[in-house]
Amino acid sequence: MQKTRTLLNKSTVVAAIGLAAGTVAHAQTDDGLLNKLVQKGILTEAEANELKAGEEKSAPQAAASNFGLPSWVTSLKFAGDFRGRLDQQLSDNPGFVDRTRFRYRLRAGITLTLQDDFEVGFKVGSSDSGANALSNNTTIENNGTKKPIWIDTAYAKWTPIHDGDWKLSTTIGKMVNPLEVSNMEFDPDYTPEGAALQAGYKLSDQHSLAFNGAGFVLDELSGSSNDPYLLAGQVFWKAKWSKKVDSSLGVSAYSLDNTQNLTTANVPDNNAGNTRTAGGNLVYHYNPIVVSGAVTYKLDNCPLYQGEFPIKVAGSYMNNPAVSSNNQGYWAGVTFGKAGKKHNWDIAYRYQRLEGDAWYEEIVDDDNNAFYQTAAVGGKSGMTGGTNVKGHLVKLNYSLTDSLTFTFTGYFNELINASPAGSLSGGTRLFFDLMWKY
Repeated sequence: MQKTRTLLNKSTVVAAIGLAAGTVAHAQTDDGLLNKLVQKGILTEAEANELKAGEEKSAPQAAASNFGLPSWVTSLKFAGDFRGRLDQQLSDNPGFVDRTRFRYRLRAGITLTLQDDFEVGFKVGSSDSGANALSNNTTIENNGTKKPIWIDTAYAKWTPIHDGDWKLSTTIGKMVNPLEVSNMEFDPDYTPEGAALQAGYKLSDQHSLAFNGAGFVLDELSGSSNDPYLLAGQVFWKAKWSKKVDSSLGVSAYSLDNTQNLTTANVPDNNAGNTRTAGGNLVYHYNPIVVSGAVTYKLDNCPLYQGEFPIKVAGSYMNNPAVSSNNQGYWAGVTFGKAGKKHNWDIAYRYQRLEGDAWYEEIVDDDNNAFYQTAAVGGKSGMTGGTNVKGHLVKLNYSLTDSLTFTFTGYFNELINASPAGSLSGGTRLFFDLMWKY
């Protein structure tokens, strides 16, 4: 009789928990309640873990159902961030007027997971201009005028292989950059348009290979059959030598095709540095090779830091063989710690030199500024990002909570080849950010 009563109580409890979970789709089973039931012997630990796992699996499907989505949508995720920024631009050239701007960045997106290993997503974001592919910042100005929102990403992804040693996925549309890059290659806010293929192979528990390939459309011209586009290929070897040491080593190859149509008249002109004709045409081709590497060592602990403390040394070297001079770039730096969890932090230093014709100016970091007193041939004057810049980057992140991080960023640069020659070209860019993620 006692055994029958225990089984009846267990069935009643499990049914009640399941009914509650099904009624409130977004509320997962209370772990404290399950733990208490295990302590009283009503549920075994295995049964409690099974209930938790079932809830985690079914909650996204129930949430999708509550939104009136079709049955082939298996999960829905909403995510984004808001960042408030104080942005200062300074120069040692007396011809530059120092600037202080208050800016914000808003991003919000939805990701839908579908049956048959498909994913569809989109994200909208703020920006002063849809013609600037390198920034989501909106400047607070013009007496409180309404601000625009733009499509930041819109893509479909298929991952037909994701078990065992291999992983393979392909993406089409406007996407988060699928390549593993630094800001010497692409601005962090750049969301390319085209198609990408990503693959990974697990050699062993310690070693793996990653392959990335992409074709990005840079413009579509009604008066020409030779639209400019970018092709990219990468291979990375990633190793975990011990619990404390891991590394990565990679080679990337890029090619810009139909560069004769990447004129300032066809493509928005946000950066500077490339050699151009007076009419704004690129003089050279761009097909650089990039070698990059990183090593991370984890200390057991560090004062004022929670958990293991990572120290990462990284860098990369770029060479554009299509040009005989002014064709190289490199950076090297070190990062201590990793922000992201409450009270954790990181501090980083990097030195970078990116010569004028090492890579295409319009897709590299537009915050990495220096000052052009006069416009270079085919270029523009003023404080400008792009190539033909060398200098230092210092960055500090501190996570006040799991969702809120304070960031200080300082760029301290000058032009490699000043315009005009001998002029003061120093540029300092300072950011003070508060960012909430959700």
